[in-house]
Amino acid sequence: MELDELQRAIEAILFAAGERVEVSRLASALETDENEVITAADALADELSFGRRGIRILKLERGYQMVSSGEMADFVTKALETRKPPKLSSSQLETLTIIAYYQPATKAMVEQIRGVDSAYSVAALLNKKLIEEAGRLNVPGRPIQYKTTPDFLRTFGLSSLEELPPIEKVSFGEPVEPEQPSAGEES
Repeated sequence: MELDELQRAIEAILFAAGERVEVSRLASALETDENEVITAADALADELSFGRRGIRILKLERGYQMVSSGEMADFVTKALETRKPPKLSSSQLETLTIIAYYQPATKAMVEQIRGVDSAYSVAALLNKKLIEEAGRLNVPGRPIQYKTTPDFLRTFGLSSLEELPPIEKVSFGEPVEPEQPSAGEES
């Protein structure tokens, strides 16, 4: 398939999908190699961006999604009367941060790090589609594990989790020794 035809097909699929489409799914539908899809989609994304068009193509992990240009947000909002996404409370933001960095993470892990009950925050993040279930941990009780979603990446303007800034992670499973008073201190 010629590059121009491949780009037109990708553009049509992404427009119709309205959500992220995996590279493997595009390659299968277009009966071509994944590398050709990536090359064509990246070139199309560059073309739309360079031409300052009203739409953009975002690369989100191993997939692509067509979105409206950020420059046109005011017009889109006014025309469609869309409301801004709800803000995250500090507890929801803390919970989301822990899940993003430690995923897949259980509610118990989040609560251990935060030191407070996190059931409400987890439920709110699920409702906002920023996290999703990622299976169950193979331990007694089989707790649900959570991971971030493509909506999380989109909301925070990331193309993959590797773009998260580095942090110092808490280690689990190692007993913490209580501090011993130094010489001269009372115990």
